[in-house]
This record gives sequence, structure tokens and C-alpha cells, in this order.
Amino acid sequence: MPRAHALRFHPEPAAYSCAMEMHKLRVGQAITPDEFEQLSDAQLERLVPKAYREFFPGKDMCPDGNFYLHDGNAYSFFKAGFVDD
Repeated sequence: MPRAHALRFHPEPAAYSCAMEMHKLRVGQAITPDEFEQLSDAQLERLVPKAYREFFPGKDMCPDGNFYLHDGNAYSFFKAGFVDD
């Protein structure tokens, strides 16, 4: 093995998996129930389309991952859309 190759940086598997788990939150992105529990209200609000953000009551008011809009439709973080769609 050439010496130059031996000096290359190889990330540890644990460090690599942490980097993979920390993905950028985007509007309309579906998340898992575990991610829902880990995210703050501000992070969850970033996932909601702007047209519906004013209706997001906070994480404590949507323990099932859903919240209701003024027209009665339920928005789901797990589907990244309406429950009935």
C-alpha cells in the first residue's frame, strides 16, 4: 500500500451515519413518527407549506402528527399532505 493512500482521511462509520441522518428540512417533506418527536416546533413549522403555517398550533397540540385547518382538513406531517388525500 503506498504511503500517500494510508494517510487519507476515512470517516468513521458512526460519524458518517450521523451526517446522513441530519438532512435539511424542506417544506412538504414527510417525516417519521420518531423524527416528529425529535423536532422542535420551529423545525416542524418549516415543514408546513406557507399557506397553512398560521394554523400549526404547535407540537403539543398535534400528538398524532396531524393538525386541523380552518376548513376542517387535517394536515399530516407523516404524509406531508392532507390526511384524506
